[in-house]
Order: sequence, then C-alpha cells, then structure tokens
Amino acid sequence: MRSVLALVFVFVALALFGPMLAPHDPTQINIPNRLSAPSGDWVLGTDALGRDILSRLLHGARWSLGLAFLVSIIGLIIGTLAGLVAALGGKLADWIVMRTTDTFLAFPDLIAAVVIAGILGAGTGSLIFALTVTGWMRYARVARGIGLSLQTRGYVVQARLAGLSPFVIARWHYLPSLLPSLTVVWTGMFARAILGISALGFLGFGVQPPMPEWGTMLLDARIHMRSTPLQMIWPGLAVVICVLAINLAGDALRDALAEQEHEG
Repeated sequence: MRSVLALVFVFVALALFGPMLAPHDPTQINIPNRLSAPSGDWVLGTDALGRDILSRLLHGARWSLGLAFLVSIIGLIIGTLAGLVAALGGKLADWIVMRTTDTFLAFPDLIAAVVIAGILGAGTGSLIFALTVTGWMRYARVARGIGLSLQTRGYVVQARLAGLSPFVIARWHYLPSLLPSLTVVWTGMFARAILGISALGFLGFGVQPPMPEWGTMLLDARIHMRSTPLQMIWPGLAVVICVLAINLAGDALRDALAEQEHEG
C-alpha cells in the first residue's frame, strides 16, 4: 500500500514540478541529434526531430495528468449533482436522469469520445468536452444508489419533516455519506481519463504539437517503431505504470473503507 501511494505521489510530483527538472527545452528541434540513443546528454534519447524524450515526458506528465484530473473532477461534480437530483427530485426526475445515464452507458465511452472529438475537431477543449460527456454516468449511479438508501434514515426523515430544503439535506446529510464511495470511483475514473487522453492523443485528437503529451508522443514515435522502439516504450511505460499505480491505490482505498465499515 505504501509503495503504491509513493508511486502515485511521484507521478503527481512529476506533473507539478517535472517541467522544472527537465534538462532541455521539450519543443526545441535539433535535427543533427535526431533519433539519438540514450547517452549522458540525452538520458532517454531523442525523437525524430531531435527533441529530448526525457524533457518531453516530464512536460507531458503535466498535460496528461493535469487534463485527466480536470476531466475527472468535472465528471465527478456533474455526476454527483445528477445522482442527487435523481434521488431527491422525485420519480419523474429519477426516471429522466437514469434513462439519460443508461443511454450514455449504452455506448463504449472511448468510442463515443472519439466520435465527439472528431465532430468538434482536434484540440484540448474538444478533448476535455468529449471525455467529460462520456465520464459522468458512473458517479451519477453511485450517488443515486446511496442517496436512495439514505432516504429512510432517521436523521434524513427528521430533516425533511423539519422543512429543510432538498439542497440543505443534500449538503449536510447526503454528501458526507457519498464522499468515501465517490472517492473510490474517482480514482478509477482518473485512471480511465489518463487512458482516454493518451488514446485520443495517439489518434490525433488531443493536445496539439509542439506541446508534449504522452499520447501524442506515441503518435509521433509510431513511424519509427521498428528502428527505434524506445521512442514508444518510454511514453507507453509512463502511461501503463501511472494507470496501474492509480488503480492499485483505488483498490487499496476501497478495501480500507470496506474494512472500516465492517468494523463499524
């Protein structure tokens, strides 16, 4: 558990401070040094334009993790609000929200994101919108399920009989109960957002050149995959290790919460 959290902390630190540690300008083209092997000057080598791969990885961490954090937070807010509306708004509101949720869940999220990004065009704004639209539904289902289970609790019934508004009830009685479960869901969705950003970047719909991002680094390296496979290995490892660490941290958090609830 500690090692996984330490690894997650390392990636977060790289996203925050990695650009300060980059030894070279990640966008500087250096044709004479193109496709250089790892060396003292180029720790991880250079790409087809002679740009330092290590510097691009460090700068790319800010884009990949930063955008994934933003997408997952926006999805968390939208999904939680939708779930609370379904739980507190009555049968009609519940039916509308859940049918909308089921409609979105009927389509594979990555394919839907690709379609949306393709319609809107390549760019960071389209990337954020596409992944947010396809990533809020799981939060809504969890928030609705827990919200419905809380309706018969004594303190919620008393608050309703006291004439408190649904907003006040949700703020003081629902959200504290929702946060632990939503945090576990958020870790998984954060990892999925990193994968989504990398996938859209690899397809050309993500962060546009010359800004480095792990998915766009994979896109740039695909042409030279046979001759210099390290170009693809480094960003690929970054994505795999980061997503795996976040998923393991989420599993550990879920187990800890389940154990705490069992003891309680």
